Amino acid sequence: MQALPWKVVWITGASTGIGREIALQLAGQGVTVAASARSADKLVSLGPNIRPYPLDVTDRQAVLATLETIEGDLGPVDLAVMAAGTYSPLDVEKFGAPLFEAAMTTNYLGVVNCLSGLLPRMFRRRRGHVAWVASVAGFVGLPKAAAYGPSKAALINLAESLKVDLELRGVTVSVVNPGFVETPLTAQNDFAMPFLMQAPEAARLTIEGLKRRRFEISYPWRFVLIMKLARLMPYGLFFRLIKRTVLKA
Repeated sequence: MQALPWKVVWITGASTGIGREIALQLAGQGVTVAASARSADKLVSLGPNIRPYPLDVTDRQAVLATLETIEGDLGPVDLAVMAAGTYSPLDVEKFGAPLFEAAMTTNYLGVVNCLSGLLPRMFRRRRGHVAWVASVAGFVGLPKAAAYGPSKAALINLAESLKVDLELRGVTVSVVNPGFVETPLTAQNDFAMPFLMQAPEAARLTIEGLKRRRFEISYPWRFVLIMKLARLMPYGLFFRLIKRTVLKA
């Protein structure tokens, strides 16, 4: 197995889902992993080579303090994977601002908070790799995803906006756009999820993409292709397709 290019990796959202599987797979290959999430008990049970650092990424000062502790304990963070996120399907009959606020605060500003601590350190070292988990739901607007989708679209735009500036300073940027992956979050869905993947496979594909320093890491490819083609459709055709396939109207 080819050696991985990182000694210390920081992962947020490491207690469940893709973040947890990335932590386990990296640790299994000898990488020292700093694992963060709000669920401290779940972090402790992750196993050897994984050091728990409980954290709520919406607390900017706590993020900065935690990163200081991680680098003091383990050394410089070579790769940060920001996978902390929240999702709740939107019922338009119960439309309310709190759901949108929670999505943007955790999914988007959580990443910004982490970057505010990471980037000055990586700039000084002229090296580093930052990655965050967005979603194919950020490609187009979909029913029930009106709170979640915009937060993921913002993350895609953030990666596009920062890529060139950061790479001129020695920092690689990657954005991960999964389709449907079986996790506690997607378990809330009450509809059939096409091309549903298991979290270990999603983590493996993510790590492979990060090793290759790819900007966009998206999977599964068939669903990604469908979603990207949907962006190119005229709105009239797109909305008719949504009504027939998603809403069954």
